[in-house]
Amino acid sequence: MNINQLMQQAQKMQKDMEKSQKEVAAMTFTAKQELVEVEMDGNKTVKKVTVSKDIEKDDIEALEDMILIAVNDCINQADKAMEGKLGKYKSMMPGLF
Repeated sequence: MNINQLMQQAQKMQKDMEKSQKEVAAMTFTAKQELVEVEMDGNKTVKKVTVSKDIEKDDIEALEDMILIAVNDCINQADKAMEGKLGKYKSMMPGLF
């Protein structure tokens, strides 16, 4: 393989990686914990938090914990989706990811 072929292959791989990143960024991840639902995009930006109307004032601390759990769940989902999309490049470029 000559250097030109190698460069073309690297450019194609870069475009494929960018496409995969855009696909994950456009995805929506939702996590629900009893009284809370969180919606996040693939860039890990929280788009929506929905709190059940059944919440009582005494349950605020529990609600805060549920939001924390739901947000972290969305982040984990987005990370797994990105890993799924970009994982194939790991073997080609060890140490980059």
